[in-house]
Amino acid sequence: MMHKAGELNIVPDVKPNSAWTCTVDDVLRQQVVARDAGLSTQEAKIRRERDGYNVLKLVKKRDPWQILLEQFKSLIVLLLISAAILSFVFGDWVEGVAVVIVIILNAAIGFVTEIKAVRSMEALHRLTKITAKVRRNHEVREISADQIVPGDIVCVEGGDLVSADLRLVQLSKLEADESSLTGESVPTKKSLAPLPQNTLLADRKNLLFTGSTITRGSGEGVVVATGMKTEIGQISTLVNETEEKRTPLERQLDRLGRNLVYITLLITVVVVGAGIFGGKNALIMVKTAIALAVAAIPEGLAIISTIALARGMWRMAKRNALINRLSAVETLGATNIILTDKTGTLTENQMTATKIIVATGDVDVHGDFDVQGNLPLARAVEIAVLCNNGALNSGGENQSGVGDPMEVALLALGARAGIHRKNLVSQRTEVREEAFDSESMMMATFHELKGQFEVAVKGASKKVLDACSKELTGKGENELSTESRTHWRNQAVHLAEQGYRVLSLATKLVDSVDESPYCNLTMIGLVALVDPPRKDVRQAILQCQEAGIRVIMVTGDQKATALNVAKAVGLISEGDGKAVVINAKELDLSKGSDKSEIFRAAVFSRVSPKQKFGLVSLYQEQGFIVAMTGDGVNDAPALKKADIGIAMGKRGTQVAREAAAMVLRDDAFSSIVASIQQGRIIFNNIRKFVVYLLSCNMSEILVVTIAAFVSAPLPLLPLQILFLNLVTDVFPALALGMGEGESHIMKIPPRDAKEAIVSRKHWLRIGGYGLLITLSVLGAFFLSMRWAQVGPERAVTVSFLTISFAQLWHVFNMRDLDSGFFRNDITRNPFVWGALVLSTFLLLLTVYLRPLGELLRVRDPGVYGWLLILTASIIPLVMGQFWSWMRRPFKKRIVKRQMISLE
Repeated sequence: MMHKAGELNIVPDVKPNSAWTCTVDDVLRQQVVARDAGLSTQEAKIRRERDGYNVLKLVKKRDPWQILLEQFKSLIVLLLISAAILSFVFGDWVEGVAVVIVIILNAAIGFVTEIKAVRSMEALHRLTKITAKVRRNHEVREISADQIVPGDIVCVEGGDLVSADLRLVQLSKLEADESSLTGESVPTKKSLAPLPQNTLLADRKNLLFTGSTITRGSGEGVVVATGMKTEIGQISTLVNETEEKRTPLERQLDRLGRNLVYITLLITVVVVGAGIFGGKNALIMVKTAIALAVAAIPEGLAIISTIALARGMWRMAKRNALINRLSAVETLGATNIILTDKTGTLTENQMTATKIIVATGDVDVHGDFDVQGNLPLARAVEIAVLCNNGALNSGGENQSGVGDPMEVALLALGARAGIHRKNLVSQRTEVREEAFDSESMMMATFHELKGQFEVAVKGASKKVLDACSKELTGKGENELSTESRTHWRNQAVHLAEQGYRVLSLATKLVDSVDESPYCNLTMIGLVALVDPPRKDVRQAILQCQEAGIRVIMVTGDQKATALNVAKAVGLISEGDGKAVVINAKELDLSKGSDKSEIFRAAVFSRVSPKQKFGLVSLYQEQGFIVAMTGDGVNDAPALKKADIGIAMGKRGTQVAREAAAMVLRDDAFSSIVASIQQGRIIFNNIRKFVVYLLSCNMSEILVVTIAAFVSAPLPLLPLQILFLNLVTDVFPALALGMGEGESHIMKIPPRDAKEAIVSRKHWLRIGGYGLLITLSVLGAFFLSMRWAQVGPERAVTVSFLTISFAQLWHVFNMRDLDSGFFRNDITRNPFVWGALVLSTFLLLLTVYLRPLGELLRVRDPGVYGWLLILTASIIPLVMGQFWSWMRRPFKKRIVKRQMISLE
């Protein structure tokens, strides 16, 4: 006898994670509820107080103050703050204020661009108020979904969104779309029978999950989990517990900042210590220390990095890729593995009938086709259209309809052949429907036809074939021989092995509508359906492969289906016997297990959310930079764990979009390739302007250091150095960050994930370029004092202008080694020419605008001084181009070896 839960207040003892193993009576008894009465209002209140509201803990939105604070966490910015404090302490207020302005400017640019990205993401998250129909106090009422409690009896029907995890207790033709959770591309047909404990999530047919949609039929279920205890809730917990990985760029810039700190401290201590130990004036050495500190810090680096990333973000937005965090822009450029979902990412998430097998032969039905003169083919299409309770909207060729996608696909198949259900039913009125049943695995409809009833049957190939005693050939009906039965069975197996979903079609005439539909049938044929690949995917995957990026399918779908799609999109070559496809049951991610097969695999099928998460972790442990694409709730943990998660904006769930670093508004895989190209260009641009800025700063350090060691006057003053770093250095460096990149960038392998922005070879270039500029500046400085005898103040002007123009011409040394001298990414960049004109104008202002000249202590160098400045400043460019010409053959050999290894 069922007690009233509201009176006894008995605590349910059912465990949500084992509800599928219980019978209907057991689960009702464990939840202490009667199906026809439901919970009382009082009992529902008690359970809500105990279990809480039926809501998920959404990812916390980023507060504007938090975004602003993050702008000051960079070590480069901390270095700037230190330089400002040092200037204030020693009374150099102009320098201190100038550095503070730089800090504020950098924070403002970073804040504005990042807040725009965050708001763009939030604009995708359109939340709606969800309601549910529950039985309370013997009555069905509609309540807010957040009021649902464990033990509630929830009623569902076609079109409803399931708002809690339910164990079904009653159903009629019930099917649910669970693709966002399980990855299955077709609706799941539900049943009531208990299942074994080890049943996979996608196969728990007696459960309905939060977030799934009812596509057909109706039913009732008892709530066994709400809120964070649901399957989606557990995934959300895993997402929230996953630490957000710092991108390679963030790690590289931090490492560079630490290196600059060490270099600055070391040089400052050595120079100042040596000077004081040698008996030099302490005040002079303090000023020297300030000059070195200012020279060592590339004040423009933080600003230019932010602007370059922001520009990359805007470029990607034009290609329908929304970026959530600026530093994630370049991550795709380092990506060497993409783990991609299948449904909706590689495929259209739309079933299509593509092939019909009848006794007269195989017929491809991709587009419009004619059934005239082929009786078995015509009858097969008629049966597929008649045995159907879907609805096709106008424009049937686009498969726009209502109901089970498989049935909509069959109606679209009929439309392509000119056979429409509305016309057929007007001639053969439907009088009975035998709904699909999980035991019979078939569906049947009865239609009036000339005093008899035509039975149209479709279903699982084996079940339908077993119910057939005849077959339809081109000459009429024949007895179904053992040989023919074997032929049909082999055809069905062959199609299934190719990844198709196969339905058998059969019919018969009966005298009574009450006769059994599933005996003495006539076999008509087989229809093969597939979720077709997206049109642009194959080319996009080919581009990834040419760029040295592995694309691996990770799906919840069946192994055969996944393999077929992998071949269709080019992940696996036809006839590739070495391709590895791993099913979830064969996937062992435990420590100590043999992972060799996993690393060879091109496809993983039937994987669970935790396994997706584990795969991302496994590849990251091996040093790979992993991008993960997906659109479902089940993808969210892996999306957040990946170096960059890529969610689909159209089909993507809210949970997936919040977990991802990038959202594709058009769901096109080709947009990922464009983003990868942009990421590579951005990284190369960042590397160019970092090398440019550091080589300029290196020259400033060496000029001050050498002068201090030889007891000469300082060739550069602290404020002059700051002017260089903030004005003449920044504009050319910013222009380098705007470069469009070289055309061959997607023809080379990804860079090593562990490779620093500034590697050893780049430090050598920085040192070499810095030394060239230093020698030119010191040469001009001493020549002006000895030869022109202009005095220390004008000599400082000569050295200041020499290093300024030398650094401006130095921008042309940043071209790629395999590019031409006159035609390359630098000379094609209009921003570079604009920066040179602007910087030259500003330098002339320091000479001829007296207030600015007085502030910087710059004087008119005169004709001889200008001749010396221009001659000395051009030397680093000439020597740099000669160096590039010498290294070009070596560079070509390196690239050639990389391409050979890639092939």
